Amino acid sequence: MSLAMLVAQSRFLSTRALSTMASPPNRLKTAPLSIGTHKLADEALAVYMLRLLPDYQDATLVRSRDPELLEACDIIVDVQGQYDGIKHFDHHQPLRPRIISERLSLSPDHPNTTILLQKLYNEFIEALDANDNGISAYPADIKPSFNDKGITLPSIVGALNPEWNNPITDKEHDERFEKASKLIGDIFLQKLDYYSNAWLPARDLVLAGINNRKSIHPSGKILTFEISIPWKDHVFTLEEELGIPADEKPLYVLYGEGPGKNWRIQAVPVAKDSFKSRKPLPEAWRGVRDDKLSELTGIPGGVFVHASGFIGGNKTYEGVLEMAKKALDM
Repeated sequence: MSLAMLVAQSRFLSTRALSTMASPPNRLKTAPLSIGTHKLADEALAVYMLRLLPDYQDATLVRSRDPELLEACDIIVDVQGQYDGIKHFDHHQPLRPRIISERLSLSPDHPNTTILLQKLYNEFIEALDANDNGISAYPADIKPSFNDKGITLPSIVGALNPEWNNPITDKEHDERFEKASKLIGDIFLQKLDYYSNAWLPARDLVLAGINNRKSIHPSGKILTFEISIPWKDHVFTLEEELGIPADEKPLYVLYGEGPGKNWRIQAVPVAKDSFKSRKPLPEAWRGVRDDKLSELTGIPGGVFVHASGFIGGNKTYEGVLEMAKKALDM
């Protein structure tokens, strides 16, 4: 099954499938692949997500390749090569609006449910799908600067697989699977709770900052927030939604570190995950600190400017605002 199909399937759930999932028996509707396969992370997460639903919270787990045992289950996950969205599911298909709506007490068709569903897929599920399908995050001709395989979530979960030279019983297999399910599932919930409680509420603040930016500076290229918030995602999304012209897009974001604390100025990156800035702070300021920075810039209260120019600080809001204004003209 192609990644494009996986993406499409992860976003929608038919009314028929929802009704089928509404009144299951007390047996877990799943029969994952063997815990010794590379797909451990996928099935472990699918089982965890199903158990988030009230109907499945006490469901039992059947791990088998025996067709008769599997067909006796109510839901079968990623086994037998059947994916009808009713009884037979691919490993990621349990990611549905209902799981988010149950967790957050929202209706499945609430706009925030849709936003969070897409965010979770983009930031969490898609990478697991890609790993499962052997899709690299980079072109094959690009050599990584370092090996990060050992710190990825699939590798950490995969470490719960039995060692080749240490046979274990079926019961121990099941115990490891349950441990893997809880490990990856807890991370999934941490992501969901963060996105719903912190990331999503920041969207309104970023929108207000964008709408108010020309009152800060006529160019519209300076955004201000009273405190540090997760703004990057929202800036890029809202720029596109609002159709902001390239010559009016923000270049600097100012935010406080807390009451009575210093202020920061951060250059907006060229892309959400990029280390390259649209307009770094002036090269002459980079790596300079404290009084030397104040003397160099002519702005009292200097704290620092990072060696790459992506971020800097001043003791006051007025200081970082003046830094931004000067940097725009340099």
